[in-house]
Amino acid sequence: MPTLSTRSAFYRSHPELILNLGSCLAVLAIVAIVSYLLARERDSVEQASIRASNNIVQLIESDILRNVELYDQSLKGLIWAVEHPQVLQVPPDLRQRVLFNQTFAAPVRGDILWLDSKGDVVADSISVAPRQANFADTPAFIAHRDNAALGLYISPPFKARLGNLDWCISFSRRISTSDGQFAGLAAGALRLSYFRELFQRLDIGGDSSINILNSEGQLLARKASGADDSATGTSYAQRPNFKRILDEQSGSFSARSDISGQQRLYTFARVGDLPLIVLVVDSADEVFQSWRRTARIVSVATGALCAGILWLTLLLGRELRRRHEAEQSLASLAATDSLTGLANRRRLDQVLRTEWARAQRNGNPLAVLMVDVDHFKAFNQRHGHAGGDHALREVAKTLEQSIRRPADLAARYGGEEFQLVLPETDAEGARLLAERIRARVEGLAPFEDDAHGVTVSIGIGLYTPGTQQELSQVLGAADEALYRAKANGRNRVEGPLG
Repeated sequence: MPTLSTRSAFYRSHPELILNLGSCLAVLAIVAIVSYLLARERDSVEQASIRASNNIVQLIESDILRNVELYDQSLKGLIWAVEHPQVLQVPPDLRQRVLFNQTFAAPVRGDILWLDSKGDVVADSISVAPRQANFADTPAFIAHRDNAALGLYISPPFKARLGNLDWCISFSRRISTSDGQFAGLAAGALRLSYFRELFQRLDIGGDSSINILNSEGQLLARKASGADDSATGTSYAQRPNFKRILDEQSGSFSARSDISGQQRLYTFARVGDLPLIVLVVDSADEVFQSWRRTARIVSVATGALCAGILWLTLLLGRELRRRHEAEQSLASLAATDSLTGLANRRRLDQVLRTEWARAQRNGNPLAVLMVDVDHFKAFNQRHGHAGGDHALREVAKTLEQSIRRPADLAARYGGEEFQLVLPETDAEGARLLAERIRARVEGLAPFEDDAHGVTVSIGIGLYTPGTQQELSQVLGAADEALYRAKANGRNRVEGPLG
């Protein structure tokens, strides 16, 4: 696991990376927060639409139940009157009032009929003299004739045979004799235009709709922009959305329309125990229109903010990189000898302490070479300071080219003296490298046809693992070896004594 100092060093050496990473995380956090808020706002808009649609569904459901109750009471009253023969003996006008609820005296909703066992009209809520028609072939008549326990029956939509009632549905109850035989039925027709008139008072948007369907999937009424009711009676029984509505009975869901393929919000409920379903279909485009406009504005603003953050991060990162490069350049200059380009004395001391500690810790040998240019003062007098500086640069270049390992270091010790630090190098390796350096310097091209040329004397200091040496002793041994090389004729290599 990296230590605190290691992490701190990494942060100091990679400021731009840390800055970019932090900015990216900040941008991701902003995007995540804005996305969450927009998603929550979208859910809020959807729930508000569902609540509004539920209110409409409940309002229509309440109206339908009230109408069905009125029809059922009227039908029960008619059946009661039929079962009491004395009522039928009164004059026709009075009998009309007794048989039928006056609510249905005018065809506002529809009419109520008393049919005999053959399907003929016996009494009519619209006319004292009953209109003539036969309803023996209608689904309601057949259903009551064949099922004595049917109760209140709501028929599929049909075109009225009497009057100008257009599309209707009927509510009917069976009339039985005292011994339970079929004696006819009481039936009331409800014009489906009544629901369309109710729908027109409700504002649900231009691309939404209110629908009433029966449990068989037949459309009874729908709010439309015009008077066209051509969809009445259309069956949706096989449509996947209707099957889901039929299974769930009440609730809401979002799905694509089976007809247009556009996204819709469906809110629905079954009307009590009746085989009727109220359905409000909202256009998702209309519901989320305001939210999408807000989302676009917020997204553009967020994108501009994030782009600004990233742009400022790039600018700041570039400045940090320039600063880091400048610091590295200054650090390099502070550790480099300006004349030779080798490490300077300060850098040499740092590397010596580091490699000495490593050699002590790991038990590896360490070699130090002291290199001195022979007769440099005389050379300097012959060729001047420019010539002397040129000679020192050539020797420095030779030293730098002779060391090959990354850990090796060649440094200018001072004047015409150089020092090489060679980690993990024993006596034999140090002598081989020293001889190579000596030979390469000796082979340098003569300066201005100088017959003496340039040579170096090299002394070797060596740390041997397991001994009680100090760094100063190793450096002293290298210095003594250098003096012996000079005393023994120069242009030679001398190692430590013993």
